[in-house]
Amino acid sequence: MPMQFAPMQLTRGLKATGLKGFAGAVLLVLMHGAHAKIPTYIAIAVADSNRPSSDTERDADRKPAAVIAFAGLKPGDKVADFMPGRGYFTKIFCNIVGDTGRVYAITLPRQTPKPAPDSAPTPDSPSTPDSEPRATSSSSSKPATAPLAPACNNVIDINLKGFNKPAPELHSSSDDPGWVYEYWSSRPAAESFAAPEPLDMIWTSENYHDLHNKSLNTPDMLEVNKALFAALKPGGILIIEDHAAAPRSGTRDTERLHRIDPKQVKKEALAAGFKFVGGNNLLRNSQDPHTTKAHEMHDKTDRFLLKFRKPK
Repeated sequence: MPMQFAPMQLTRGLKATGLKGFAGAVLLVLMHGAHAKIPTYIAIAVADSNRPSSDTERDADRKPAAVIAFAGLKPGDKVADFMPGRGYFTKIFCNIVGDTGRVYAITLPRQTPKPAPDSAPTPDSPSTPDSEPRATSSSSSKPATAPLAPACNNVIDINLKGFNKPAPELHSSSDDPGWVYEYWSSRPAAESFAAPEPLDMIWTSENYHDLHNKSLNTPDMLEVNKALFAALKPGGILIIEDHAAAPRSGTRDTERLHRIDPKQVKKEALAAGFKFVGGNNLLRNSQDPHTTKAHEMHDKTDRFLLKFRKPK
């Protein structure tokens, strides 16, 4: 079993770094977010000495304290880090929400779900209309594994799964009269987004554009955003941070450059019922030409930060 640590408390931070060092680390976080009021519990979580250097080295560009303050995450919240990557934000979130909160690290497979061996429609496998559905699956959850487990004991991994669903509308009476077949269609995992309990916040960082790509089976974005909407409590928050594409480019560059037009993102979220709360320019970079692959620029891309709310 991987080693686990309890969510960070102020006293632990003081013991881990010493009063002077810990206070200095928090001061740096507060100064870094000088344009926004940073709650102490966020500053403490970002200054946690247990965060790996591979994460803290990115803080100057990713501005986690100010970004999370804009989002409004607080102790006791139930938050989903959707497509968390290596858990850069997950490890901060778990210390913010504390013992009374929960962080769900929700990941997606990158392969097309295959039909069950006996579900393919062939002349040798007729079935009756009331036969039982096959090959359905939605998600599996478990305590977080490395590299997330060392951060906190309040993180749960959820691996969403694609599934095959009956598609009776594909049946044609001209197909071998006298036989009835089962037709199936695959539903990408992202369309089955769900959490074990209603969420206060869903956060997705630098990966929303991937939902438009073949690597994630090109899900229907209206269905994805409806699933995100359904998973939130009334009044719950959706945060989308991603690499900006050129204006009016829509989804053109999601696969080639790993970028997306923020207006496209806003359009998709609003179509699912979300209300737009506002954006933030913390991560914008006017020097980014929007023609370079986002991954080649590391944390120097022009990034947008959008906040949506599920109406109460």
